[in-house]
Amino acid sequence: MNFNHAVRWCLLVVALGFILAGGSAAAQEHPTVTAQPNTVYVGADGKFETAPDTALLQFNISAQEDSAKAAYDRASKNAEQIRQILRSNGIEPKAAEIGFFAIEPVYDWRTAKRKLIGYRVNAAVSLKLKDFSKIAPIVQQLADTDVTENQSLNYTLENIDAAKAKAVEDAYQKARASADAIARASGRMLDGLSYASVDTQEEIRIMPMKMAAPSAMMRAEAAPAPTAEFTPQNVTITAHVNAVFTLK
Repeated sequence: MNFNHAVRWCLLVVALGFILAGGSAAAQEHPTVTAQPNTVYVGADGKFETAPDTALLQFNISAQEDSAKAAYDRASKNAEQIRQILRSNGIEPKAAEIGFFAIEPVYDWRTAKRKLIGYRVNAAVSLKLKDFSKIAPIVQQLADTDVTENQSLNYTLENIDAAKAKAVEDAYQKARASADAIARASGRMLDGLSYASVDTQEEIRIMPMKMAAPSAMMRAEAAPAPTAEFTPQNVTITAHVNAVFTLK
């Protein structure tokens, strides 16, 4: 086999691989159902939309100093300020969760030989709030103290299973209505459900919110917090149902 034939053969193998992979993916998305006599196969989409029940506030506690101990001490002071903010808003500090904590060296890479210039402490903190009225003051106070980085606020739904069930019910009712219409059009009646597959998806649109720097807050002393007076975005759960009904 010469070089050109070898190249064409390799390209053919690659192309066949893509085709087979595409066919496999399609089979996973839509389960194959063997059609039986006196049955009707339908698919339908459903959804359930509801207001979120939980606000998730996330931020980092960061501090950099010449020594590891100094960075640790500064991070500890910053954490104590955060605890005071939570207590002043009627929240126990233990309600906040630490995702990770790390102390790492910081180097100057501008020269060929790296130079140690300090140590940095990083801790990721998350706080779940059921009372949305507490969000604005906490956001405001965290921005004013300048002890956190990478703040974000997202709205979520904790009771997700109940919402998924409602989305599935909506999809099933639509699927049955379609099957019933087909049965009537053919002069038949539906007998019962023979097979069903369900796929649900949570469509939470996450919109990270970066808080203003303290200097910006000082320039607008009377301005409300970024979250004030706005309505939390709804959470949408979608479901797809494939169903086979028998016919009388």
